[in-house]
Amino acid sequence: MTKRVTRLADGRELIYFDDADTTLDPERAPDRREPAPRPPVAEMRQDALTGEWISIAAARQNRVMLPPAHLDPLAPSTPGNLTEVPSRYDVAVFENKSPSFGPNLADASDDAEHELASLAEVGLGRTKTSVGRCEVVCFSPETDGSFATLSPSRARTVVEAWADRTAALSALPGVQQVFPFENRGEAIGVTLHHPHGQIYAYPYVTPKTTALLRSIERYGPTLFDDVLAFEQASERMLVRGEHVSVFVPFAARWPLEVHLLPHRQVPDLAATTPEERDEIARVYRRVLRALDRLYDTPTPYIAAWHQAPVATHRDDIRLMLQITSPRRAADKMKFLAGSESAMGAFIGDVPPETTARMLRTALDEMDDDE
Repeated sequence: MTKRVTRLADGRELIYFDDADTTLDPERAPDRREPAPRPPVAEMRQDALTGEWISIAAARQNRVMLPPAHLDPLAPSTPGNLTEVPSRYDVAVFENKSPSFGPNLADASDDAEHELASLAEVGLGRTKTSVGRCEVVCFSPETDGSFATLSPSRARTVVEAWADRTAALSALPGVQQVFPFENRGEAIGVTLHHPHGQIYAYPYVTPKTTALLRSIERYGPTLFDDVLAFEQASERMLVRGEHVSVFVPFAARWPLEVHLLPHRQVPDLAATTPEERDEIARVYRRVLRALDRLYDTPTPYIAAWHQAPVATHRDDIRLMLQITSPRRAADKMKFLAGSESAMGAFIGDVPPETTARMLRTALDEMDDDE
């Protein structure tokens, strides 16, 4: 795989990741658009009732909403549609034009431990600049599809791009956690049909990870090893590979929920070996294809790569993929209503064992090379 770094007309970074078997010319066209000013950096405000930080990013209101294919802003540029990616590509990553965090970064001389302590304090009217970075990861030049529709070679390139960007973003001043994810389907709220994902580089450790750390403190340092062994011995197991296992979790919140865990302690995608990335690309793609076999139409989902914080708990938190979908039947969705939205108290509609049986059947019906 080859990595090519360039800049867009307004100075944002654009990175091309070429497949190992690419047919593309190494030369890439420049961005021919007139430079546009970047929006103001967002502001974080603290919710004193929970201690959580909320980024107020008003520029996101201007995002393109489900444009027709010939106006796809993530497709390669044409004379009639100058886009975010000037050249034909395999995989492309660029800084988000309207980010929730960044493009400003923290001062490199800032005391990281002091900033973490400051973020943990609680008070009224507290604000901070939403430093960090948000990137868009285009999986393919095609205007429709998802990770599941990629070729095996392209899927492997995307995993390599995630690992590369995790390492690069983790090194930026003020970044505390890096989160690659993919939203798929209008039911999830996507604004573009183009196969793509995003990466957020947060200036704080996220609430989900903070809750996980509390569980590790109460349970002990073997939590991930024990969860893996528990699920591998259960009827909810879907795939047991050489390096990773895939299962429906014991206490699934969503009608369709699948987790992937590496067999060894690895904090993030950047720390995985080439062999682990090979298997992750293959298994992840296969599981997504199984999800799409459950019903006559593609399944909406959120695929979230949970990674350890940049500077802490690297030996405690293990890389984990969590795929969740609100689809509880062919024509029914689970919406987060009173209990889930207001109290964070989930009620499951489908037993996890039932979901596991459905997905195992779908996996068994697939060809080995699917």
